[in-house]
Amino acid sequence: MTTTVTPAPTSAPQTIKTRPAGEKRAKEQRLHKIGVSIALVIGSLFAGFPVFWMLSSSFKANSEIFQFPPRIITENFSFDAYTTILGDPVKVRFFVNSYVVSLSVTALTLIVAIFAAYGFSRYEFRGKRALSVIIVTVQAVPPITLLIPFFGLMVTLKLYNTYQGLILTYMVFTLPYAIIMLTGYFNTLPKELDEAVKVDGAGALTALWRILVPIAIPGIVSVGIYTFMIAWNEYLFALTLTRTDDMRTVPIGIQLLMGQHSYEWNEMMAMSILGCIPVLILFLFFQRYFIGGLTAGSVKS
Repeated sequence: MTTTVTPAPTSAPQTIKTRPAGEKRAKEQRLHKIGVSIALVIGSLFAGFPVFWMLSSSFKANSEIFQFPPRIITENFSFDAYTTILGDPVKVRFFVNSYVVSLSVTALTLIVAIFAAYGFSRYEFRGKRALSVIIVTVQAVPPITLLIPFFGLMVTLKLYNTYQGLILTYMVFTLPYAIIMLTGYFNTLPKELDEAVKVDGAGALTALWRILVPIAIPGIVSVGIYTFMIAWNEYLFALTLTRTDDMRTVPIGIQLLMGQHSYEWNEMMAMSILGCIPVLILFLFFQRYFIGGLTAGSVKS
């Protein structure tokens, strides 16, 4: 007896479904954005929490700052630290000195740097390369190495413990950066602009102040903010080149709150917060100029 074996029916061919490349790429981009957002949030918290703690501590009593467990927001909210600082003429003088020195350094640095940058950008003259090397070299020298020479120089010139001594000293460190940045910015502006003004009979100064400077406002603002920050926050030379409290600046005033046996932590935090306000205001008002000016000088057309 023979049996017939019928073959099992073959299964229908299976189709492999693949995701479109565009969908896969979109998913990768979303994951990348999520990762970047998480990293930015973590970085912001890491950078911002010390500032928040400083702000919170400025409203606490001095004995409450180091209590355990720490309390981020105090229940005994107080303006005593701010009242003490703003009610003390000596401490207010620290702020006045910082404003006088920082604003003077910023204004003088910008004026000198604009003329110097215009000359480097628009003219060829003997010694131009050597001057450029000197400017870069001064910018590269660590300021602390010049502390003793500057101290002797200021004493010899009878500028020790004066506004003039601090202003001239700070300008040594702010001018190279300002000249380099503004030269790069002026290089991005076509020379035809000032040449057209000269054709109409105006001079180089007219071309500079009426044409180039208004266009270069973003670069000038960014350099000005940077210069103000350097002068406002400088500590080492302000400590070395001043002797009396009527010439001290804010960073030195904060350091003087560290006594031999106790520290006035809440007043230190309050003075630090008050010291942050000028720079914060500058950023808020000139933010759009500052961001544009930081990169404009790095590209040469």
